[in-house]
Amino acid sequence: MPRFSANLGFLWPDLPLPARIEAAARAGFKAIELHWPYDTPAHDVRARCEQLGLTLLGVNTVVGDAARGEFGLGALPGREADFQAAIDQAIAWSVAAGGQSIHAMAGVVPPGSRPLATDTFVRNLGLAADKAAEHGLTLLLEPINPRDKPGYFYSRVAEADTIIDYVGKDNVRLMFDAYHVGVTEGDVLTKLARHLPRIGHVQIAAVPSRAEPDEGELRYEIIFEQLDALGYAGWVGCEYKPRGDTDAGLAWVGRMGLSP
Repeated sequence: MPRFSANLGFLWPDLPLPARIEAAARAGFKAIELHWPYDTPAHDVRARCEQLGLTLLGVNTVVGDAARGEFGLGALPGREADFQAAIDQAIAWSVAAGGQSIHAMAGVVPPGSRPLATDTFVRNLGLAADKAAEHGLTLLLEPINPRDKPGYFYSRVAEADTIIDYVGKDNVRLMFDAYHVGVTEGDVLTKLARHLPRIGHVQIAAVPSRAEPDEGELRYEIIFEQLDALGYAGWVGCEYKPRGDTDAGLAWVGRMGLSP
């Protein structure tokens, strides 16, 4: 049976982060994952997680200048120093908070710049992976669908797989978000099986709504069975946008015969 993590970037959105952590524990979750928690002191998050018996999984690197449309820095030529600063920030915060992984965000790249962007991202990830490895941290690469984020550096699982090959570091792994895969490519079960050796984390949400995973095109009961059959032992992140009240929306877990 999958082990579910509460993604506190989306769940309980009306609460401050400390209260979201407490809400996740009350709901029965044993792990949490965050987006950009850097305004909250890492030692406070660590203390709260330890008090509540929660495992802190991961965070994202900062997006850069959101007002200019930036959504990550890793593949942006000329922004190498800014990306390494973002990695250093994420590592320092994660070490202090007791986290395990960092989503190294690639960013939106201009049309026609892919070859240079690829070289930039691979070099950046190589340096970042070495720094993360010193602290036992994993870097995660997540393809993001072009409907939600047009121009993002990569949207297909095979593209992330190729980048992982180019980087050649054991602590660079795939974040398999079934929502993004479903929107961009479909054939989620086949891709799970094909890429399982590279998967460091799984995330879920309904397709196409990105709401609770009990509606839409993907039958998550079958996906969870597939994960069990494949021997996936990691966490499954609930990175969805609740249709309404987060606690009420968690009824999907029980309806599928599961528990957080």
